[in-house]
Amino acid sequence: MPQSKHFSRNLHTMSSNCIHIPFSATQLFSKLINDYVEGKGTAQDFVQYKLDEAGYKAAIEGRKAHPVNRALLVEVLTAQYANLQQEAAVNANIALLKNDHTFVVTTAHQPNLFSGPLYFFYKIIHAIQLAASLKAQFPQDNFVPVYYMGSEDADLDEVGAFNIEANRYQWNTKQTGAIGRMKVDDALLKLIQQLEGYWTSLPAGKKALAILKEAYQKGKTINEATLYFVHAFFGSTGLLVLQPDDAKLKTAFIPVMEKELLTQFSHQAIQPTIARLAKEYHVQTEGRSLNLFYLKDQTRARIEQQGDQYIVVDTDIQFTQSEIIAELHQYPERFSPNVILRGVYQETILPGVVFVGGGGELAYWMELKNVFQQVGVHYPLLQLRNSFLLINQKQAAQWSSMQFDEQDFFKPLLELEIAYVKKHATETLHLTAQKESLSNLYTVIKNEVIKVDPTLGAHAENLAHQAKAKLEELEKKMVRAERRKQAVAIQRIHRIKQELFPQDNLQERVENFSKWVGQYDLEWIQIIMDNSTGLASRFRMITID
Repeated sequence: MPQSKHFSRNLHTMSSNCIHIPFSATQLFSKLINDYVEGKGTAQDFVQYKLDEAGYKAAIEGRKAHPVNRALLVEVLTAQYANLQQEAAVNANIALLKNDHTFVVTTAHQPNLFSGPLYFFYKIIHAIQLAASLKAQFPQDNFVPVYYMGSEDADLDEVGAFNIEANRYQWNTKQTGAIGRMKVDDALLKLIQQLEGYWTSLPAGKKALAILKEAYQKGKTINEATLYFVHAFFGSTGLLVLQPDDAKLKTAFIPVMEKELLTQFSHQAIQPTIARLAKEYHVQTEGRSLNLFYLKDQTRARIEQQGDQYIVVDTDIQFTQSEIIAELHQYPERFSPNVILRGVYQETILPGVVFVGGGGELAYWMELKNVFQQVGVHYPLLQLRNSFLLINQKQAAQWSSMQFDEQDFFKPLLELEIAYVKKHATETLHLTAQKESLSNLYTVIKNEVIKVDPTLGAHAENLAHQAKAKLEELEKKMVRAERRKQAVAIQRIHRIKQELFPQDNLQERVENFSKWVGQYDLEWIQIIMDNSTGLASRFRMITID
């Protein structure tokens, strides 16, 4: 990883070990995603390209038949980066986009405050490494990693919150509308000030704090702050950050938005796919009849057609058909695609070949192939992003000492407790032989009583069931008694699980980058990059010393 102006790398301070397991082994990903990654079931019916080398090659060739306005894209990116520290790798990649043989590896996410959960970093790193892998595999073409900022989202409860050391912090602002257009205010500055003590207590925390203070300056938009933040960490790699909430970019999307306003084509396009998906898999989203939002000032609200009128929900704004089409052509920046059309917009303005996303993202993308086809936009290859579980040496050593392996991390607590107790009990904790003897005894009893009266057979069977149930209850009591004897070990299992799976969720979906970069400097990012292989879809567990 190239040098950042904010961080120094101490390359010999950390060591790590990475173990790969199938995503399905975690039991935390949907059947649809597991089937897609493993090439099973009907999942392949909902994508354009298979997740293999041949699929990547086909995606590149398919993209060549769907040109984009490269001059417009370069113009917008150049303007967006004009006020940032110039990075040679970024400038080179922007220039490469002028070339018809340059393609994009895209990942997308909202501009989460201070990056939000860890997977914000993981997505970006995977896109960077995948672009490098594709260049090595297809040297005649160029591949540029892009973080597509989902800045038109309005879910402040999600985007404006983050977790550090089991504490949740929330930006309490009175601003409304698209989050990317919101501005850094006193409430956000107060939040940064509140955390200064934490960051400065970490070995490299002052450096992370310096980036945050430079990024989140009063009056800056969240768009601008996030661009600065991501550029500070990844600009030296050549990563491009695209802010799609841009009037010039949206001019390229006017034909699709006009078609949606006039015909609501997207809702109709996904219905057959949803019907087929639902036969075997969970449906992620069904969209709405009209899949556009209206953005103006601090308003972000759905557009609905009601008879001859177009209504902006929960406002007094409304248009006739001719008025809303005129509004679209004059102010395209006031229109925003929702989840059904967001990917279509992304691939309209970017020469993408691969989209890197999480399980939930890929699930809704797999509903959309027909939407892309309806408007002649290229549908990219879908790559499940890399996932990581970060484990320290103490946790790994304790886990191993309890005779658990890496995949055991993902088992339920009760299952782990029972397995440990049975494995380490000094006495036998089952009555298998006794239950078998009892079954044989009641068989003899039944055979005897039915000689006297056949109707007594059912009574004998009932007694047998009761007796077996009593022994099974006794077994459970024996296990509970042994668990009390091994309370210290049981508590250790609980503690490790709580540390690695905060809020009973994957670590990457809860924890923030702060403690990792604050503790380990850029070494941590380098370790993630070193273990982010492009094509392989495996869950990764990294033990860090």
